[in-house]
Amino acid sequence: MSLRRSGMLAWLGISLTLMAWTESQARPTVYVVNYPLQYFAERIGAGQVHVVFPAPADEDPAFWKPDVETIAAFQAADLILINGAAYARWLKTASLPKSKMIDTSRRFKVDYIEIQGTGTHSHGPTGEHSHAGTAFTTWLDFRQAAQQAQAVMEGLSRLLPEHKDAFERRYAELEQDLLALDERLGTIVAGQREQPLLASHPVYQYLAKRHGLNLQSVLWEPEVMPDDAQWDGLRSILQAHDAAWMLWEGDPLPASADKLQALGIKSLVFDPCGNTPEQGDFFSVMQQNVTRLLQAFQ
Repeated sequence: MSLRRSGMLAWLGISLTLMAWTESQARPTVYVVNYPLQYFAERIGAGQVHVVFPAPADEDPAFWKPDVETIAAFQAADLILINGAAYARWLKTASLPKSKMIDTSRRFKVDYIEIQGTGTHSHGPTGEHSHAGTAFTTWLDFRQAAQQAQAVMEGLSRLLPEHKDAFERRYAELEQDLLALDERLGTIVAGQREQPLLASHPVYQYLAKRHGLNLQSVLWEPEVMPDDAQWDGLRSILQAHDAAWMLWEGDPLPASADKLQALGIKSLVFDPCGNTPEQGDFFSVMQQNVTRLLQAFQ
């Protein structure tokens, strides 16, 4: 290859990189506190905005604490989408511009669920924490998820009014998908809502409330074998709550699943999807969740 041709190709590569960078910089930046909001913003925004979800993949975004540089990036964003319902507890101590913030669950604040003391525990790098207070996985009621997506659409429309019609159209499509999931769940559990169920973690409150599930939670982690005291606690629950299925946030250890099976309890994964999934996206994960839950009600 001639030096002249090589130089032209190098120049072209640099030019394309600069064009892509310029295009990225030209788009408004939207920072979000969890993956569901990232999915809503990207699906509705469809390339018109640059969406950033900075929480590490191995941490629970609800309890993650960003560093000073990340908080500064939130402050500099054009729009900040928060979940509400006491999600992302670092927000209480961070100074973020209120004019840029949208609390996506504000519409149904009166429907927040308050959790009494559940004890403390730890998992992952986030350290010890408690699930007492306001239940925060609001999006597991898919009607509420649709309202959160609507708040995202309205925020994007104010930010980029010239794209309002497109945002409204994409939101309508997303709303239809979410409400279809809600309807399918309702059909699955119809007539069997009193069936006892267990949850490995207290994160399914809005799902249970929406569909009237008879659900009790423990404080177990999928990657940790419960100790003797935890197994004794489960046996105590089973005396009055004869469940045959346990919902897990992720695949439990085979040893945990086997010991549950010996007690007559099968395991199924219902991923809350607070963080970015390894495969698929928010909607495909929720479709899988609903399909798996069907096993417990057949």
